[in-house]
Amino acid sequence: MGSQFDHIPEDGHLYVRPTLFSPLKENSPHCRSLAGGPMGFSAVELIFREKGQPLVSMIVGMEEIERASTELPEGHSKALEIWIDRLSAERRNIPLKNNHPLSFEKPHIMGVINVTPDSFSDGGQFLDAELAVAHGQRLLREGAQSVDIGGESTRPGAVELPLADELARVLPVIEGLRDCGAPISIDSRKSRVMKAAADNGASIINDVSALTFDPKSLDCVAGEGLPVILMHALGDPSSMQIDPGYDHVLLDVFDFLMARIEAAVAGGISRNNIIIDPGIGFGKTLEHNLILLRGISMLHGTGCPIMLGVSRKSFIGKITGENNSHGRLPGSLAAVLTGLWQGVQLFRVHDVAETQQAIDVFLNIVHP
Repeated sequence: MGSQFDHIPEDGHLYVRPTLFSPLKENSPHCRSLAGGPMGFSAVELIFREKGQPLVSMIVGMEEIERASTELPEGHSKALEIWIDRLSAERRNIPLKNNHPLSFEKPHIMGVINVTPDSFSDGGQFLDAELAVAHGQRLLREGAQSVDIGGESTRPGAVELPLADELARVLPVIEGLRDCGAPISIDSRKSRVMKAAADNGASIINDVSALTFDPKSLDCVAGEGLPVILMHALGDPSSMQIDPGYDHVLLDVFDFLMARIEAAVAGGISRNNIIIDPGIGFGKTLEHNLILLRGISMLHGTGCPIMLGVSRKSFIGKITGENNSHGRLPGSLAAVLTGLWQGVQLFRVHDVAETQQAIDVFLNIVHP
């Protein structure tokens, strides 16, 4: 009798998506930890991609993984061991300058402060620096563990903002919050903004271009020694929603993020300082976004913590018909809990108090 792996192509790439999630319990011998968090997985989907050939996939229970490892072609067998190790390994705390380290013992909520006139959800509300600082303080009181300050809108169709304008928007807000006792993230694609923000108190870099927009950004982040969030986007904001296409969106996003992680490490950034973001809504159709949310657990295979930004985004409106971004809170919470069920560690949100409540209830249900 042949093996179920006899028809697996020896060439190409192996991808592993954890599945069959449940709260991790000590007496579950075939349930492996999902990135060292409170959730576990009892099976994986093995996906084999060879250029020009149809995908081959199969579900394998964790009790069968050792047998699978011995029966797969040698290259895939070694890759499977690496995948399982990365999917299961606990994520180490990330040290921050002048702040407690980022810890992944519980879900991390990052509150959004858009200092812009044209962001899709709250553009114009916090363009005044004093209002933005007060808003950041409120988000922290509501439970945010960090705040993310951005001065350039990256909504679909947005054009690049001049450097001087971006600096004028974000620096007063960073200075106003630098003594807030919580980490400040700067949401920017420009190295000079990153450097100025770091000099004024920011301790996390959040780049929607994954350090590809500005040729000097990688060296800047490496030189500052700060953690960086690398996000996937197809194209730039001005054109990213014009007929985006992928061979397989989940696998393509994984490949992109792995390539950017390796580029960052080669450029002097510690792997332990890297967080990844699949970039929901950045060059994706509704179906692309849903595929990513269904399979986001695969991204644990990068070995890096995952951040998810779904708050009030347009895909929720396409599902529900809710055109007002402020009316998309229920959909935002549903997407957050989908990520939480799959072991996502960080959530970038507008509605902090509501998200914190949803997370608290979820955790108390699955871990009484």
